[in-house]
Amino acid sequence: MQKRYYLLFSLLPGLILAIACWIPWVVISSPSLVLSGMNTEGTNFGKPGLFHLIFLGFYLLFVSIPKDWAKRFNLLITALNLSWVIRNFFLMALCRGGECPTRQLGFYLVAIASIGMLLASLFPPATKINQP
Repeated sequence: MQKRYYLLFSLLPGLILAIACWIPWVVISSPSLVLSGMNTEGTNFGKPGLFHLIFLGFYLLFVSIPKDWAKRFNLLITALNLSWVIRNFFLMALCRGGECPTRQLGFYLVAIASIGMLLASLFPPATKINQP
């Protein structure tokens, strides 16, 4: 993949992930809670979107560095980000006390963006090896 396309395909999922952290993820109807990645008032989930944003910061840093070690660390960061998505997908949408939350668009956008980030880190552009 050429470098100019790589930057486009690596920055677009990052932008989607950053926006999706503030879009509603789950709606719990009986206490009328609308949960997003940055607003989980009324629950004990913490702020799962904050961890996504930390991973996104490292991801963007490693995308901008044209070294092999940065590409390898980027693969680790995106794999950890995807595992955090899977954890949130099961934890936040779990039925509790007979109440099943409904998943919203932001929940799916975070998952799609994380998969896109992983795919972008799997296929980085080739770096030139300096030979004497």
